Amino acid sequence: MRYRVRHLTEYKYNKPVSLCYNMTHLLPRDTASQHCLQHRIQITPKPIYQSEGTDYFGNQTFYFSIQEPHEKLTIDVESYFETSLNDLITSYSLRQTTCGELRQWLAFPATPELRMVKEYLLDSTLIRRSELLAEYAQASFFDDMSVLQATIDFMHKIFQEFTFDPVATTVSTPPEQVLEEKRGVCQDFAHLAIACIRSVGLPARYISGYLETLPPPGVEKLVGADASHAWFSVFIPEFGWVEFDPTNDLMPGEQHIVTAWGRDYADVTPLQGVIFDGGETLALQVSVDVQRV
Repeated sequence: MRYRVRHLTEYKYNKPVSLCYNMTHLLPRDTASQHCLQHRIQITPKPIYQSEGTDYFGNQTFYFSIQEPHEKLTIDVESYFETSLNDLITSYSLRQTTCGELRQWLAFPATPELRMVKEYLLDSTLIRRSELLAEYAQASFFDDMSVLQATIDFMHKIFQEFTFDPVATTVSTPPEQVLEEKRGVCQDFAHLAIACIRSVGLPARYISGYLETLPPPGVEKLVGADASHAWFSVFIPEFGWVEFDPTNDLMPGEQHIVTAWGRDYADVTPLQGVIFDGGETLALQVSVDVQRV
């Protein structure tokens, strides 16, 4: 499938910003099942300096600085993707690694790949392991269960027990609070899953991107009605990193478009930076369109 994604971000300030430095994670990255054909990024006002690069996790970054007074900042990113079904998991009949085996291998990693994976066992900026989280996940990730089936079961558990609620949380709501209140959005469910999986000694990482949404039959799709999406992946030696979407209770396919991945949301924030002046009031508006082409 081919997609066009347009992500429009607009900031408004109540006083002029005299200077700003920013870095975005809005440009696409290539994966085993996704290839970026082209992209365009337009910043208004025009930056005095801009450059593209990659971060520690291999994500595409875009850095820019504006050194003229402005009360409005617009970031308009348009990307074209080609996606395919991820055939990484071609057979469930393969001999699959169990949770106990993976824990043992990670305790004494014998390959560079396993040693690199260990960083996704650790606490990160927005995710902290705990006994409470381990207790919630332990019933799924017992030693004799395959990592793949355990994660599928745990994804289904989150989908069944939690309610999607866009006003229940913020970007900094900790996983333990999400677990207690049983409410949140895709980012919260991804963070919760990762926190629980790390708490039982298995590696998991955060994925940020987009999901094509289709309107009901006979209803025209609204411009800007799509949104950013988040899910997670778990490392399974025979398959590599395998993705799971607890918000929708499925393993991502062609309709999931990856922008970036890291330890948690803080590693892949769409826009981060520093502004000078601008007053105390900030209005933010985000519009996302995902269209097949």
